[in-house]
Amino acid sequence: MVLYKLEDFDPNYRDTFGDEIKGYDVYADRTDEKIGSVKNILVDESGHFRYLVVDTGFWIFGKQVLLPVGRSSIDHNSRHIYALGFTKDQAENLPEFNDSLRVDYDYEERVRGVYRTSATETPVQKSAPVGASPSVEASAPLDPAPAYAAPGVTSNQPRNASYNRDTYTYQHDSSLYDMNEQDHQTLKLYQERLIANKKRVKTGEVTVGKHVETETARVSVPVEKERVIVERTTPQDAKTVVSPGANAFHEGEVARMEVYEETADVQKKAFVREEVNVRKEVTQETVNTQEQLRREELDVDTDGKPIVDKKV
Repeated sequence: MVLYKLEDFDPNYRDTFGDEIKGYDVYADRTDEKIGSVKNILVDESGHFRYLVVDTGFWIFGKQVLLPVGRSSIDHNSRHIYALGFTKDQAENLPEFNDSLRVDYDYEERVRGVYRTSATETPVQKSAPVGASPSVEASAPLDPAPAYAAPGVTSNQPRNASYNRDTYTYQHDSSLYDMNEQDHQTLKLYQERLIANKKRVKTGEVTVGKHVETETARVSVPVEKERVIVERTTPQDAKTVVSPGANAFHEGEVARMEVYEETADVQKKAFVREEVNVRKEVTQETVNTQEQLRREELDVDTDGKPIVDKKV
């Protein structure tokens, strides 16, 4: 069971309920002793009032406690709320509440245990002062039977015989949470509102990778080659007689000349061709939707000639 602060559940709750009871003084109905003031209201997922957060001020050294709405009675004229059967011992035994506290089943059981013990041992006999109407949402007459006993379960049976963490509902403790219809009859008019929220959903995925492709590249490299050219020519002094002392004949005489040529030297080297940057950017667009909203209007039927004072 999830509980919400009233302003978190319905930021426009003042338009819905009219009277702002936060800040009302809280009194013990038996002694008319001031207990503290209402600091906040806790509601369930359906919007039903479940607890008043009471700041006890100097009564219990500033301790905040939860008061089930069925144990409260409101007097709008005096801006007072009366805690039915509430005692100082109960306030001291109740677990302390704070705004950062997570109210779970175990915490609520500790709270309910204090009020159940009071209902079993000392049933409330005194009603709220004259002119006081019951709780804001759900007060009920105190039941002298143990509050936790479901139909068919006697008070001496163990509590877990009627419910557990998974099966518990607030109806198991109707005296703590229900409305007293005889003293306080309220007709609430409801209307629907569109509440627009956004949620993030995954619509796809982009994967950027790389692979290697192969292609054939051609390159032309001009190369030079040396060649030896042997020419025979007739010298101008071809018919001149060699002098007698000249060594004209040498066997084995040769002329040497080295021959070179260029060859193509082609190598492959890697270099950066381009860079790819991957990023996301957010674009905004407006999505329009429409729904049919319902609203309750008040119908007043009269029989005879009663005087009806309609206050808007």
